[in-house]
Amino acid sequence: MLTSGMPWPGDEGEQRWEQAWTAIKKVWASKWNERAYFSTRKVKLDHDYLCMAVLVQEVINADYAFVIHTTNPSSGDTSEIYAEVVKGLGETLVGAYPGRALSFVCKKNNLNSPQVLGYPSKPIGLFIRRSIIFRSDSNGEDLEGYAGAGLYDSVPMDKEEKVVVDYSSDLLINDGKFQQAILSSIAGAGNAIEELYGSPQDIEGVIRDGKVYVVQTRPQM
Repeated sequence: MLTSGMPWPGDEGEQRWEQAWTAIKKVWASKWNERAYFSTRKVKLDHDYLCMAVLVQEVINADYAFVIHTTNPSSGDTSEIYAEVVKGLGETLVGAYPGRALSFVCKKNNLNSPQVLGYPSKPIGLFIRRSIIFRSDSNGEDLEGYAGAGLYDSVPMDKEEKVVVDYSSDLLINDGKFQQAILSSIAGAGNAIEELYGSPQDIEGVIRDGKVYVVQTRPQM
């Protein structure tokens, strides 16, 4: 963490280190949460077989967060990327938050021409100080025929701030050139990652100051 330039809790006093250690223990403990236990039992996967590690990542104070499916999940069109974008951190997109995300599709042979399908209605955006997040990394995340993703917890060291979103001043909504640049960069990242792994991908990431940061990718189920 020190060599990567990530914020190190030990530099900010004993209380911050205790916050970090508490978050790490919460991730480990999520191996035994109710939804994970019953899900593994349902598919006859021995719970004792599961091993939990903890990934440490810097939290980017995102302007936008996105999820990409490199094969359109609605139509099954392998030539078309489908993605959704929200203001702030991605928890409002992947969690049970009300409202719609901005959604768009983009042909892989024309990445500079994204097509918006729907505009956002999510009332809240989540924002956070420069921090770190502790993420689950188990051998039950993406087993074939076993939808383990989401069973285990990712715990940020700091609490997110809820902010009411003002879409009237959001460049992603009211500036066509900005919108095209951001959506094209998201689609381009998705296409590059799919080419790298050689199969359809389910990708999460964020945008900060126009730069794409990929948080994780997994095979698209």
